[in-house]
Amino acid sequence: MRKLLPSARRASGSEAAPPPARSGRQGRNLFEAAAVYVAACAENDQDRMDEAVTWVDPGQLTFGVNELACRAVLTLARERNQTPETVARSLLGVKER
Repeated sequence: MRKLLPSARRASGSEAAPPPARSGRQGRNLFEAAAVYVAACAENDQDRMDEAVTWVDPGQLTFGVNELACRAVLTLARERNQTPETVARSLLGVKER
């Protein structure tokens, strides 16, 4: 997760820049921000990712991204008639135990 979120990537550098102003929070919820952020990541749209990051606090975005991942894995597991662990491992390219 830390590799995905820009705020976590910046914090790992020696001279981390301050987080962007978060004036765009009004009317946005963490699930909307997570949906936009993850979709933008999938589409490699850095501008949209940066925008979604400003909508909610970093902790809220992390929670929303985690919730989206859980729901996606559960949905795929049902569709594939597999366990959530099997689906998650398959998506990440991790071998079965």
